Amino acid sequence: MEKSILLVDDEEGIRTVLGITLADMGYRVLTAENGSEAVRILKDQSPSIVLTDIKMPEMDGIDLLRRIKEINPDTEVIMMTGHGDMDLAIKSVKYEATDFVTKPINDGILEIALNRAGERIDIRRQLNEYTQNLEQLVHEKSQKLVEAERLAAIGQTVADISHAIKNIAGGLKGGAFVLEKGIELGQRQYLLQGWEMIKGNVDKITNLSMDLLNYARGIQVQSQLVDPNLPAQEVVQLMLPVAEEQGIDLQFEPDRSLEEMYFDAELIHSCLLNLVTNAIDACKSEKSGSSNKVVKISTAKRRGWGAEYQVVDNGSGMNAETKKKIFQRFFTTKGSAGTGIGLMATQKIVDAHEGEIQVESEKNRGSKFTIRIPLRLNIDNCHSS
Repeated sequence: MEKSILLVDDEEGIRTVLGITLADMGYRVLTAENGSEAVRILKDQSPSIVLTDIKMPEMDGIDLLRRIKEINPDTEVIMMTGHGDMDLAIKSVKYEATDFVTKPINDGILEIALNRAGERIDIRRQLNEYTQNLEQLVHEKSQKLVEAERLAAIGQTVADISHAIKNIAGGLKGGAFVLEKGIELGQRQYLLQGWEMIKGNVDKITNLSMDLLNYARGIQVQSQLVDPNLPAQEVVQLMLPVAEEQGIDLQFEPDRSLEEMYFDAELIHSCLLNLVTNAIDACKSEKSGSSNKVVKISTAKRRGWGAEYQVVDNGSGMNAETKKKIFQRFFTTKGSAGTGIGLMATQKIVDAHEGEIQVESEKNRGSKFTIRIPLRLNIDNCHSS
């Protein structure tokens, strides 16, 4: 590859003689008679080396050096000085000149300075290549790490689902065994007990299948103009018989001042149903610290948001460590009775609405889940994912 050099001197004779010498050394020589012309050539042709006189009219060598470094800091600049210009030569080095040679120019000394400039160019090129290779290597390693983490996550997910199915299968086998014993012995009590065990585990596998389907599918927010109290009211009506059967007081406190807004009422209904179901389960728990079991769902206006939903219970609650994990994959506090998917799906729905979900809880004192969704003035502003 041919090397290019820009020779800058206001004396035509020096440009001619030095131009021949530099061409004999293998350089493609560009010439300029002043600093302004040198700057123009530098911008147009980007020579890797500039050899310039230090004393010139209009723009001297020091000013040219500073301009060169502004345009391209990697350009190597060699200064030509007279014997009385040593202070200027030293000053030029402070401004990152590669070297300086004194007039009259000695070909051997000039060649040494040019070789030094060439070495600096080669080292910088090698360093750039090394950096690019290193960046590529880091990128490739990162991609492999991401893929490894993805495969590990898939493996963990399969293991978690397998564990849940294994528990359910064990329950079904247990129920079938008790049922067979009832048939063998003609014991109605065993028949009923075995049948209840089978029904309970059929419900579990149904819930697991639905939870997996709901979480796996992409959330499509189908927004309509709806009263924000409506999904909460429907959940209360649906869960009231379940709560009463368990001796739990299910309360509803709607904010009647809430105005209709655009959101997906069906998806929010799903979130609230999951939270209320969890709250009732927490109140049923033997670890619940209160004898008067209460689950309350409320709605409210909040500044900066369209609507806020709260589900509060005085059930078993959670410690700080458990609270950190509840939105993680397949984490459940219900043992074999839970899938650990419900709260993951709930958070996914809230995120699709560009909302937020928060939890406050204390062991044996209950929990409070808060969902906030933004106000949508029209359906065109609605988000889907």
